[in-house]
Amino acid sequence: MRSVGTLTRADLADTINNQVGLSRADAAEMVESVLNHMTDALERGENVKISGFGTFLLRDKGERVGRNPKTGVEVPITPRRVLTFRASQIMKERIMAGD
Repeated sequence: MRSVGTLTRADLADTINNQVGLSRADAAEMVESVLNHMTDALERGENVKISGFGTFLLRDKGERVGRNPKTGVEVPITPRRVLTFRASQIMKERIMAGD
């Protein structure tokens, strides 16, 4: 059964269970394995590209000056690494078409 508004690990495992025929335990293990593999690659500083879906990109952001919106006081924001997602053109087209 799919959660409303959010696709979860359990939803992915259920789909694999229903469409591929793996047991629920094997399907859940497969989902965890794929997610762990992606996480490990990102930890090593690699980008993760899934053809037809999109790319998870690591980006280094430099130090910058921010401002406290309440007081207006300038505060330095330290450099950091952020994770972004860029959808593939195929994914964008499917989303825009409402498929």
